[in-house]
Amino acid sequence: MKYVVGYRPDERGADAVALAGVIARTQGAELHLVNVTNGGKAADPDIGKRALAMVPADVAATFSSRASESFVHGLIDAATEDDAALIVVGAASNGVFKRFTLGSVANGLLHASPVPVALAPRGYNRRDPLTRLTVMTGMREGWQAVLDVGITAAGRRNVPLRLVSVVEIDQLEQSDFDLNNALSPARQHVNTVLAKAAARLPHNKVSVTLAHGRNIEEAVDGIGWKSGELVIVGSSRLAENRKIFIGSTANKILRSLPVPMVVVPRDFQVQGI
Repeated sequence: MKYVVGYRPDERGADAVALAGVIARTQGAELHLVNVTNGGKAADPDIGKRALAMVPADVAATFSSRASESFVHGLIDAATEDDAALIVVGAASNGVFKRFTLGSVANGLLHASPVPVALAPRGYNRRDPLTRLTVMTGMREGWQAVLDVGITAAGRRNVPLRLVSVVEIDQLEQSDFDLNNALSPARQHVNTVLAKAAARLPHNKVSVTLAHGRNIEEAVDGIGWKSGELVIVGSSRLAENRKIFIGSTANKILRSLPVPMVVVPRDFQVQGI
């Protein structure tokens, strides 16, 4: 299994390498650090050494520079050539520390990539392996593909799997509002998903969290997160088959998260992450 890592000699590059190393550890996955330049600009001859020096000693890695009309196209081309399971990038070089502000590269990948894309929040510097995977599961078409990725990834790493459903309820302040009734469909869904996941992961801890708030951001803020966590979400129904198109709900979740996130293409059915 190989991961393509979008590398630049800046904070975003360091964030991406750190996250790729965390996801790859205990996987036997190899990292391909890719620096993309435009055709008229020569690459720094020492950039590869500096990039590879950031990779954990127990993770195999290679480095290459390639010319392309854009960083996004260069990474997608590299991932296609490598038959990569994942593209990893730093989200942006500005914004709140350890939160997400999407730059042009991350935004471009989230609307075009044919493979899952992992986003490292600004300042991500974890070195230890993942401790939990969280799958954001909604009731719309496509949730099964995201669940499959999460189950496979958790089983391969032997880490707990958490299933989270977020519900936006703007009537919370109404005195006669029946919260239990409003949450009932989502509760039934997560319990169904829990049963499916537990049956396929008999040796892993599988749990569910049903979060609600006046908006998606408030619901996500109320969820507890671990530093070694990775969140997995799906693509919008507007996405082309087997490509990523981040929807409005996933975008709101992303901007509220303090931990890394992977976005999975629509109908993704390949090797997992």
